Amino acid sequence: MANQPQRIPPDHIGVIIAALVMMAGGWLGLYTLVTTSLPRVGQRWLFFVLLHIAVTGTVLPFVRLLNVRFSRGDAPPGGVIVRQSVWVGLFVITCAWLQIPRVLNPPIAFFVALVFVVIEVFLRSREIASEQDSD
Repeated sequence: MANQPQRIPPDHIGVIIAALVMMAGGWLGLYTLVTTSLPRVGQRWLFFVLLHIAVTGTVLPFVRLLNVRFSRGDAPPGGVIVRQSVWVGLFVITCAWLQIPRVLNPPIAFFVALVFVVIEVFLRSREIASEQDSD
């Protein structure tokens, strides 16, 4: 049989559409916030929220690509891809937050990333174990 093109799961299509909306809204909101307002406390919180939305939406297609490319068997559900993208967004805003008092350096960034990776590995291993138990 000839190789048939792989079909994209429906939840992945929804994830990609959400990523495009998040990316556009987040970056447009950040641009508007940075160019039109003064750096006050309320705007700082809005900056971090918009940065998280923008980064999460931007990395979501890449995280999906990596998951589809390197997963064994079926691609993981869309919720796993979104969660992993949220971890990347949290890492970026944590680094931005630590940069305000100038305490961010490469070892701190490494250990913050390591914490998020360990949490995700723990969550994913529990999900895989529960999926295997239900079969």
